[in-house]
Amino acid sequence: MDNKKSFRTLYDVQQLLKRFGTYVHLGKRLWDIELMSIELKNIYHNQMIDKQTFINAQMVLKSEHRKEEKKEEERSK
Repeated sequence: MDNKKSFRTLYDVQQLLKRFGTYVHLGKRLWDIELMSIELKNIYHNQMIDKQTFINAQMVLKSEHRKEEKKEEERSK
């Protein structure tokens, strides 16, 4: 199975996780992103995806996490 893919959005990462039976919806976007990161690491450590796919997906998650933290920070002002 060829898992190499370019990821640009959180939706892309969600679709990757769904391919492995992982559905994440905790009700808070920040928590979803954090759990998606944990699940992605598990999939990678079990050698179900290659390193480049893992790195690309993690970059998207980190970027989205920063955006969400910034939104929450602005809401609390």
